[in-house]
Amino acid sequence: MNSFPENALGMVKKMTETAAQQPSQAIAFQGAPGANSHLAAMEYAPDCLTLPCFSFEDALDAVKLGTAGSAIIPIENSLHGRVADIHFLLPESGLHIVAEHFMPIRHCLMAKSADADIKTAMSHPQALGQCRHYLRTHDIIPVAYADTAAAAAYVAQHDDHSAAAIAPPLAAQIYGLKPIADAIEDEDHNMTRFVLLAPEAVTPQSNGAHDYRAMTTFIFEVKNIPAALYKAMGGFATNGVNMTKLESYQEGSSFSASKFYADIEGAPGDPAVDRALEELHFHCNSVRLLGSYRQARPRTKS
Repeated sequence: MNSFPENALGMVKKMTETAAQQPSQAIAFQGAPGANSHLAAMEYAPDCLTLPCFSFEDALDAVKLGTAGSAIIPIENSLHGRVADIHFLLPESGLHIVAEHFMPIRHCLMAKSADADIKTAMSHPQALGQCRHYLRTHDIIPVAYADTAAAAAYVAQHDDHSAAAIAPPLAAQIYGLKPIADAIEDEDHNMTRFVLLAPEAVTPQSNGAHDYRAMTTFIFEVKNIPAALYKAMGGFATNGVNMTKLESYQEGSSFSASKFYADIEGAPGDPAVDRALEELHFHCNSVRLLGSYRQARPRTKS
């Protein structure tokens, strides 16, 4: 907790104490009060209790230790790609993805005074990347910080009037900063995908709506043989299972076999998904399901 800027600690302490009264209703998030993850938690579950945590690991640990019922983690952004290394964090945590949530991201440049001559802008690396054209155009030097709202808190408590923060507009209100420019993200379709993590897996249930669809997320390691990935993917194609994400990564120092993070439409129990996963297992050293959950993304026309 003490890693937060001093002027955020009071709010963090109060929110932590409130969440401790009903931990099952608490959603842990990474960042100071006013961060995008804080907003995502309140948007996903308006009646929840929010628990600020300094790091992604702290947010996951809060769920593992029972001080929060779930954690909401940003995993990818439409402008700047991957946010959290979920393929490393989630398997280590033992938690399960039980929901996804999409939230438009709006970035505001804020400083101690409205007429400040801004030289630097502090924020989370993702936010800086999503606003890089604005920063370059205005000759503002980006400075990485732990999260957007904590950057606003840091700027507010220091006397450098040439320093600004990039954070949600709410952070300016919370920490007493003046908005300099609003909606400075590079594109107006700036969207972040969050996942909700919990101790127990869920089975997505249809509510009878025609637009119901499930998602399943998993990681796998292909065998170190020619065409291993091609063969592993074949089962999804032949069974008509749509794969919406496939991302490779390396774990360990051998570089002998690639691991992959994937999202598919559907869930175990669907015969087509079951057949595809059975074929995937045959061609891989390991397959690990990270969760199945109701799909939240809007439908797109093919």
